[in-house]
Amino acid sequence: MTGSTYLDFDYALNKAFKLLKNEKTKSFGFLVICGLNLGLRVNDLTKLEFEDLRQESLSITEGKTNKQRTLKVNETIKRALEAFPNNAKGYAFTSQKGTPFSTQHVNRLLKQHFKGVGKGTVSSHSLRKAFGRRVWDNDNQSERSLIYLSQLFNHSTTAITRIYLGVQQEELDSIYMNL
Repeated sequence: MTGSTYLDFDYALNKAFKLLKNEKTKSFGFLVICGLNLGLRVNDLTKLEFEDLRQESLSITEGKTNKQRTLKVNETIKRALEAFPNNAKGYAFTSQKGTPFSTQHVNRLLKQHFKGVGKGTVSSHSLRKAFGRRVWDNDNQSERSLIYLSQLFNHSTTAITRIYLGVQQEELDSIYMNL
């Protein structure tokens, strides 16, 4: 599989909660938690504000597709939010200088904190793919979950979603291993 790999959801989530405890890595840890639980592209994720994440659900217009999407804020995100003051305002994911994370900075931090994890390159897309793999695994790797994910990811077909998640490559690899 070319491109970025997915991260193991539980490993990444546990690591992110540890990062949340350190003042220097707190914002990045929160970004990883939200990335894993919302499945957004990094450009949409980095635009989120604390006020958005304190709601039961949030509505965004995706940058790449210009499509409106409503997402639920789950208990994991709410628990992570407790690491920040109740009156925290503005962008939720900022550098120590107070500026919103850029995609390049997120990629650098992911490579730094998740180096050697997974089978390929770790990038900002790895969080979105980990979200997709978690949904797929939680629904017993069903075709139904691929249909839902293709809608969430705005893919035109489930075949594209299958390739995106690395499922097709794993299935092709198993052909050789089962001879």
